Amino acid sequence: MKSAIVIGSGFGGLALAIRLQSAGVATTIVEARDRPGGRAYYWEKDGFTFDAGPTVITDPACLQELWALTGADMARDVTLEPVTPFYRLNWPDGTNFDYTNDEAALQREIGKLDPADIAGYHRFLEYAEGVYREGYEKLGHVAFLDFASMVKAAPALAKYQAWRSVYSIVSKFVKNEKLREALSFHTLLVGGNPMTTSAIYALIHKLERDGGVWFARGGTNRLVAGMVAHFERIGGTLRLGDPVTAIETLGDRVTGVTTQSGWTMQADAVAANSDIMHTYRDLLKTSRSGQRTKAALEKKRYSPSLFVVHFGIKGAWPGIPHHMILFGPRYKGLLEDIYDHGVLSQDFSLYLHHPTVTDPSLAPEGHSTFYALAPVPHMGKFPVDWNEIGPILEKRILDEVGRRLIPDIHDRIVTKFSYAPSDFAADLNAHLGSAFSLEPILTQSAYFRVHNRDDHIPNLYFVGAGTHPGAGIPGVVGSAKATAALMLSGR
Repeated sequence: MKSAIVIGSGFGGLALAIRLQSAGVATTIVEARDRPGGRAYYWEKDGFTFDAGPTVITDPACLQELWALTGADMARDVTLEPVTPFYRLNWPDGTNFDYTNDEAALQREIGKLDPADIAGYHRFLEYAEGVYREGYEKLGHVAFLDFASMVKAAPALAKYQAWRSVYSIVSKFVKNEKLREALSFHTLLVGGNPMTTSAIYALIHKLERDGGVWFARGGTNRLVAGMVAHFERIGGTLRLGDPVTAIETLGDRVTGVTTQSGWTMQADAVAANSDIMHTYRDLLKTSRSGQRTKAALEKKRYSPSLFVVHFGIKGAWPGIPHHMILFGPRYKGLLEDIYDHGVLSQDFSLYLHHPTVTDPSLAPEGHSTFYALAPVPHMGKFPVDWNEIGPILEKRILDEVGRRLIPDIHDRIVTKFSYAPSDFAADLNAHLGSAFSLEPILTQSAYFRVHNRDDHIPNLYFVGAGTHPGAGIPGVVGSAKATAALMLSGR
């Protein structure tokens, strides 16, 4: 393989393109939007920098490896700052729990909730270490192209009761309900319901304990910019602002792409970092096998969407940590409303991002940048006009942040805007406005997820949240490693 095209410049697409270009494959990324990054887009407004997300960086080694392939150092392009505590979890009754990998501090936090759960927590940690070894180290960077590969992995998955949910496994080890929520909410950061997502995802706890939680100085957008700088430095080409409209095929092979502007390019292989449904439904319109796959994908379960309120306010807030989870009064019931019933509840849980506590340069002097994110049902379950609903939900979210943290928030706001499920659909071609692609349940994981290489078109590959292993920065960067191995070996 001498040349490749990567459609989309999300973290998965960039990581794959760097791997291919590092191996001597002439690689071109074609990006629809005016800036690279996919979901890691950003806006500059009134002197504030707003990251679209994702904002939690774990396993920095998987990123550093992309530079090391050519003997370079990531530190030349990106500065990662440690975030501590990783998250502050806050409940409506005023309870705070600072979540960290400082063992003594963590034991104190658990002890505040229930001293009897300290021993159970350590048993949970042992469990998380086991699934981390099996699910991340062994399986997270290899492709599952056939059922035999899944059968081979089955004994390890069975040993760790992969059919159980993260919440049920956590509940086996600890009894305090708040601690159960603290140890199971992570799956929401990759689109999964803690009540139904496979217990394998408990590995996220070990990932954070070992590697820490990090933030790129200047915002997540600076990590994207660093990856682009490195990709172009080693000879890669990035084409911006020109959406791919068709993946061209001849017989059972792809030959290249055509874009909105009429530009065409041929290549030995094409890899899609674009939304999986969009890729099969819209870009492979003329491929019969592509349309069959589209029909199968329509029946699958997709992750919820998000409603995100970005706001810049007067004042510095050293007492509000970088990441907070503001739990609502319900946990299980709220998750059922979002994932099963497609209801926009009166109550909600919020993820609050406050990057200026780590990097004040993201706001004018004496000001702070925030976003508050609420998981909401995707547009297939909750088909409403977000232009109508959005302003109502935005006010309710800001009221809640005001009630719990910043009493005069409305008087302090200098600039604000929201990002709704309809924006995910319009800007990212996200099917149903889903923020994380396929829901990470066991029957949509590993072999049961979209394969890293198409089953019928041997030189069409996939990378990103919709393919194995799934969403989140380590997940999509892991998918790039698996997909690059296939492409470079000619498999």
